[in-house]
Amino acid sequence: MSAQSNAFSMRTLFIGALIVLLALGVRATFGLFMQPMGVAQGWGRDTFSMAFAIQNIVWGVGSIFMGMLADRYGAGRTIALGALLYMLGMIGMYYAHSELTLYMTAGVLVGLGQAGTTFPVILPVVARSVPPAYRSTAMGIASAGGSLGQFAIVPTGQLLISTMDWTGALWMLSLMIASGIPLAYFLKGRPDAHAGGHSLAAAVKQALADRSFHFLFWSYAVCGFHTAFITLHLPAFLTDGGLTATHGATAIALIGLFNIAGSYYAGKLGGRISKKTLLAWVYFLRAFGMIFLLAMPLTPAVVYVFAAWMGLFWLGTVPLTQGLIGHIYGLRYAATLSGIAFLGHQIGSFGGVWLGGYAYQTTGSYTSVWVAGVVLSVVAAALCLPVKEQVLASPRPA
Repeated sequence: MSAQSNAFSMRTLFIGALIVLLALGVRATFGLFMQPMGVAQGWGRDTFSMAFAIQNIVWGVGSIFMGMLADRYGAGRTIALGALLYMLGMIGMYYAHSELTLYMTAGVLVGLGQAGTTFPVILPVVARSVPPAYRSTAMGIASAGGSLGQFAIVPTGQLLISTMDWTGALWMLSLMIASGIPLAYFLKGRPDAHAGGHSLAAAVKQALADRSFHFLFWSYAVCGFHTAFITLHLPAFLTDGGLTATHGATAIALIGLFNIAGSYYAGKLGGRISKKTLLAWVYFLRAFGMIFLLAMPLTPAVVYVFAAWMGLFWLGTVPLTQGLIGHIYGLRYAATLSGIAFLGHQIGSFGGVWLGGYAYQTTGSYTSVWVAGVVLSVVAAALCLPVKEQVLASPRPA
């Protein structure tokens, strides 16, 4: 690459990772708000679980439309719109005094905002900015940005709640999200309209007719089930077991810290060996962390070992899954196809956060959800193995 194109690639990668850092870092703080907001507003965990279940499903459906906007009008405009909606949703949570307004703000607005500021829109931009040999590694680095955000922003969120109450914390986190609006300018541009020589409808039809896409879709749902359940419910699970809110925030941060390495090496190894095999191992190895947490006494040391282990495999699914989509189906409509696959992730997220709240309200325990997470790890690993990694020929125009 020339020095100029290399500088452009590095700038795109850095800013893309920074936006993901902000978007996913702030998202990872939502579990910290469940108890203080619940006490202030008189809401149970089932109310919060439903709000964040709505957020996850809106994020998934919205990712398809945000992907289409990015493919048609450019990623910069799409990211700026997403950051604006995300910010408005965070501010709206401050003014939410009923379940309905919580669902519309934390659920709908934040969900739409996340759709425009996270992986389905950001990673295709990063992938197109670097040569093919470096794409998997670059997507791993961008995915690690989300983990770094989790590590850096979750403790910050807990500190803000402790010093400014949850109301002040919401305002400060909304300002972090707002910074994504000017950053979006540096990711402007859109895919070459002539690349691939086929239409969006033809590309979507081809993917939906391919079994491999469905295997990726449903394995991604398991990823969403795990990450959403743990992000939202782990802090409460720990306080139920006699630990503190600080232990919960530290655990979520440690997951992010260890996934910086996990995402980076998942992307790097994905450029050298079979992505589907790596993906199967990532899902399978998650099960051991959950079994360990259930089998051992609930102490800070046990929680931190669990967090470190889960962190190694937390977002490693992202560069591998989206790398497979870009490799098999091409990059022309990668944002749209990634958005469709991400809907699977968010269907799983909906199930994870809702089932966590329902299980707790009905049984007073999260054990059944942890067990379901272990079983689903094995199912997801099995789904990845039949994926065919061959490049498909461009479809005929629809």
